[in-house]
Amino acid sequence: MQSDPKKLVDKNRNLIHSELMKVVSHVQRDQDDWVLHTVMVEGCDVPFKFKRKGKYQNLKGARVNITYYPEQETVAGMAFETMKVVRIKRG
Repeated sequence: MQSDPKKLVDKNRNLIHSELMKVVSHVQRDQDDWVLHTVMVEGCDVPFKFKRKGKYQNLKGARVNITYYPEQETVAGMAFETMKVVRIKRG
């Protein structure tokens, strides 16, 4: 798997890479065999979501570099915009 964000963005034009975004909220919930992480960043009203096999360090207050793409999620018949995280690292 490629970990260089520039290579990822060059390969897939839908990806967006942002650096040093400040995390204001980080929630971790169990979902089947996975842990669903929802991160909110300063200045953005849209949640950033990703799954991992286990718990992750709490990112609240940290600066992170995120590679992501927008997607639509339907809940109770209503469409919500979310950001699907492909790569996240502390900045």
